[in-house]
Amino acid sequence: MAKHTFFITGTDTDAGKTLCSVALLHKAAAMGKSTLGLKPVASGCEETTEGLRNADALALMAASTVKYPYDMINPITFAEPIAPHIAARKEARSLNADRVSGFVRGTLMVSKAEFNLVEGAGGWRVPLYLGQTYSEVAKQLKLPVILVVGVKLGCINHALLTVEAILRDGVKLAGFIACQVDQNVAECDAIVDTLQRMIAAPCLGVVPWLDNPDGTEAANFLDLSALELG
Repeated sequence: MAKHTFFITGTDTDAGKTLCSVALLHKAAAMGKSTLGLKPVASGCEETTEGLRNADALALMAASTVKYPYDMINPITFAEPIAPHIAARKEARSLNADRVSGFVRGTLMVSKAEFNLVEGAGGWRVPLYLGQTYSEVAKQLKLPVILVVGVKLGCINHALLTVEAILRDGVKLAGFIACQVDQNVAECDAIVDTLQRMIAAPCLGVVPWLDNPDGTEAANFLDLSALELG
């Protein structure tokens, strides 16, 4: 069974990463693939009787066809909705790429899914600690990247800078998704056209503004043929 694994990053926080990750999982499942979504590091978790739980991680679990315990999906949790390196410092906890990559490798080694996603936190250069960013995890794991561009004013610059950084790091950009996160953004079609013309990677879909964001609905706007899932 061939495994396809991708790292999901965004142009910013609230770019639509989790919505698009859930949509990707649904789309792959509709293509007959078994799926698994991971969120190794999550800030902004709620205390439950079972421990800290993150809404994004729970959404990935619900959308995955292969089921594993929560701690395998989201092993590193922080209660406050703040940057991971700041949360780790406040709680006097260690956070680095080796640790995150180790957790991901462990889960992927036992994963029976044919289509796996590893969702990052924030954007490509979000720090794990001062001096190291989350991008190091994708580099260590040698995972191709799917970039989610949150379509709003200023996103073209954010997208092109992120693409430049990904390629400079020697990581493959497998494709990108344009996800409209501002209902009133001017010239949305022109922005998306610019992204498609200037990003040298396949556009896997254009997700319009959704009044009630839902990964199942968003999946209808994706085309994964460029990923060659077989």
